[in-house]
Amino acid sequence: MVVLLVGYHLYRHAYGIGITVSCTPAQNIEKLKAPVRKEKAAVVKTSDSILGVAIDFYALHGVKANLEFQEPRLDDASVYLYTRSADHAANGQYLGSLVVNGKVRQNDCSRLGYMGMADGRTVIGISRSEEVKDYVIERGGSFFRQFIMVSNGVIPSRFLIHGKSERRAIGLMNNTLYYIVTRDKETMWDFADALREYGFVDAIYITGGFDYSYYRTADGTRHDIGNVRNYPFKKWKGTVAWLVFRKQQ
Repeated sequence: MVVLLVGYHLYRHAYGIGITVSCTPAQNIEKLKAPVRKEKAAVVKTSDSILGVAIDFYALHGVKANLEFQEPRLDDASVYLYTRSADHAANGQYLGSLVVNGKVRQNDCSRLGYMGMADGRTVIGISRSEEVKDYVIERGGSFFRQFIMVSNGVIPSRFLIHGKSERRAIGLMNNTLYYIVTRDKETMWDFADALREYGFVDAIYITGGFDYSYYRTADGTRHDIGNVRNYPFKKWKGTVAWLVFRKQQ
């Protein structure tokens, strides 16, 4: 009985998160094991307004993701999009589990959204379980945690970030990964509700809503997201874990 009770509480801790999930950690690990789909590297931008929220969508094709501590150069033709990833405190301590190239930087499952990267494959999901993180460590990949925006087409009942600001997210829709940016300042609730309405199955928050980044179209041309005069990002140099999407080799 004691063993069963302990097992039940462990299960509740890992999976009883108060919201349904579209993909279990085990299913996401299988996705990371699957062969990489070969396609031409390109980021395709579209724009729309959903429930009064103006959003730019960047569909990611033919790229592989990783976390890097050095901000990409403007002329690095292998980079097709980059952005911030995990949050950190003023003392540099990361908020949420963080793994970079197989090395653990933080163990903290307080944030339930996650992104795992290994062997050229990328998954996002919602879980307190660290199974995907452990698999990524074995494969020398990268992993970070962030707030839930959408899980299995449902938004959380509350958010810990309040007020209006520029918002960003990584989302999954129709088996395609998107980088998502609001064009105006929005509340977390309005942003998440718009993503749900648009059809995203899962989405996790990305910090640094007003920071500069860029993307490349299929012809390799760089296009700015934000003001290039804010490049490079100097305040937390060497601390920021950049989420970098490079073309598949």
